[in-house]
Parts: sequence; structure tokens; C-alpha cells
Amino acid sequence: MTSSENKITANRLLSLDVMRGGIMILLAAESCRLYDSLYDLSLPAFWHSLIRQFFHHPWHGLHAWDLVQPAFMTIAGTAMYLSYYYRSLKGETWQQHFRHIAVRCFKLFLCGTGLYCIQAGHLVWELWNVLTQLSFTTLLAYLIIRKSGVFQIVVTVILLCLTELLYRGVLMPGFDQPFVEHHNFGAWMDMVLMGKLNPDGWVTINCIPTAAHTIWGVLAGRVLVSKVSQKQKVVTLLLAGVAALAMGFTLDAAAITPIIKRISTSSFVLASGGWVFLIMAGMYWLTDIRKVNSKAWIAVVVGMNAIFIYLFFETVGGEWFNGAVGVFTNGFMALLHIPEKIRLVITALATLAAEWYLCWWLYKHQVFFKL
Repeated sequence: MTSSENKITANRLLSLDVMRGGIMILLAAESCRLYDSLYDLSLPAFWHSLIRQFFHHPWHGLHAWDLVQPAFMTIAGTAMYLSYYYRSLKGETWQQHFRHIAVRCFKLFLCGTGLYCIQAGHLVWELWNVLTQLSFTTLLAYLIIRKSGVFQIVVTVILLCLTELLYRGVLMPGFDQPFVEHHNFGAWMDMVLMGKLNPDGWVTINCIPTAAHTIWGVLAGRVLVSKVSQKQKVVTLLLAGVAALAMGFTLDAAAITPIIKRISTSSFVLASGGWVFLIMAGMYWLTDIRKVNSKAWIAVVVGMNAIFIYLFFETVGGEWFNGAVGVFTNGFMALLHIPEKIRLVITALATLAAEWYLCWWLYKHQVFFKL
């Protein structure tokens, strides 16, 4: 890339853009069915087990893929704090920025609910999409963005305790087993709010405990713009990560609260948040301190249009683009008698490459879609 294409504007953390872009590339690969195609190959046991990490854990446990949404929520909070911080330095008040945040959250909510309508082919009322959840967690995090770090941590503790109390204390007929799929408080609330259950066990009220991730992202942002040394910033993130991991896995190991991603138990929020802090610390050290970033643009060009590419592969991608690319890749490879399972992997990679190129083209022409 040219120097103009590779530039990162002042006050931007390269590590944050790389993390955001990396997350969107991973999600785009899922939409292109890359992981499904690889999983269907006759791979050695080690590689087969590795590919399984790119799928959500079925219930009680933690896979690498379960960290994607917490990471997305966390860096959203960090980006929001950085935006608030630098806008305030320019004289913009909290109230002025709040209008922008409120409108953005409303748009996120519309996009999240609208995606389900597009995928269903008719109007539906479903609240499980990550954008819908993010609209709530972002608004809550911004409402306390001016408070002290201690206050924000206390709020996240209250959110996790509230989750524990709701699941353990509100036991409705048929929904009186706190940590059993489709028979817990979250499932009951889905029946109240939407009159239906998610077939995979996801629940709407995940937005309550996962708000902790967005608030912790705000706290990470405070650390990253603070006056302490870069080394201290890394150490702070590492210590926070280790502490959260220890608490999350202790709750699980002691059989107090199981780690369950699909209902975002408190132990899951802590364990996943801990991993995200460690990843954030490592990325900040690597790209912003050590400047090992010659290939960072590969992720940055996607991260700069994160919402656009997410909406693209969730709508156009799934409904048309994946199949359109497959017409040509599958067609030509069939002429070469390449096995179908190999063709599916190559088609997925070709589709992913095309979606990445679209982001690169937009970045090259300085076209950025914002909510």
C-alpha cells in the first residue's frame, strides 16, 4: 500500500483498529462458511480440534470463537471513550456527544432487528443480534462515562450480581432451571418479549451482563489515554485480564456458576473479558509500542468500515454474494475434477478475499460508512 493508504490519523490507536478489523475478518470468514468447509475435510485429529475452536461451544465451556462478541463489545467501549475524550478536549460537552451516541444506538438497534427481518424474508421481532445488544450496552456505558473508574467497576459488579439473582431467584414454571438451555430465566424473558425461543439457546437479556464488557472497554480507554508510561498501561491491562480470568474460572471450577456463553453467565463474562484484556494488552504492545505493524493495514482497511462489512456479509453476502462467487469458482474447479469439499474451501476463501478487496477499495477512496 502507498503511504497515504497506510496512514493512521492522530489520536487513533493502531491496535484498536487492528483488533476491530481482525474481528470483522473472522466474522466474514464465518459468513463465507470457511470454518464449516474446513471442518468437513478429513483432517488429522489435531487440525480438526483446532477448527472446532472457530465454533461456539454448545453450552458449558469456552471456545476461542466465544471471545469474538466480548472483544467486539469491549473495543466498542474503548473506541467510544477515545472519541469522547478527544471531543471533550476540543470543547464538546457530554450532552452534545450524548445526542450523537443516542442516535447511533437507535441506528444500531434498527440494523440489528432489521437483519432478522431480511434473513427471515418477512417482518419479525427478534432481539438476539449483537448490534441490538450493543445499542443497549453502548448507551449504558456512555451514561456513566464521566464517573470514576471505581464507580464504573462497581456498576459492572452490580450487573453481574443482578444476572445471578435473576437466573437463580426468578423461577417460573417450565423456566426454573437457571443454567439449563431453554429452561432458564433468559428463555422465559424471551417468551415475554418475543413469544419465542432461540433454537440455539441465545437470550435477549445477555445485554445486561455483557454491558460489563463495554464498560470495561471504557475503562481500558481511560488507561490507554492516561499519562502513565506505555509499560504501565500494558501491565494494568495484563493484571486486569489475569484477575478477571481467575475469578471467572474459579466460579466455574467451584461449581458456583458455569461458564456458558449462550446466556452470558457472570463467570463467562469474567473469563471472556479477561482473555480480551490480555489480547488487547498484547496487541497494544506489539503494534503501538514495538511498532510491528507492517502488515497491520490488512486488518485496518476492514476495521475502518466494520459496520458496513458486517451488514454486507449478513445481508448481501448470505443472500447473494456467496452464491455468486461460487458459480464461478465451483464451475471452473468442477471442470478440473477437484473434489467438492476442496472446492467449498476455495470458494469460501475466494469470497472472503473479494469482501476484503471491497473494504480495501473503500479505504483507498476514503469512503467510510458510519452510524
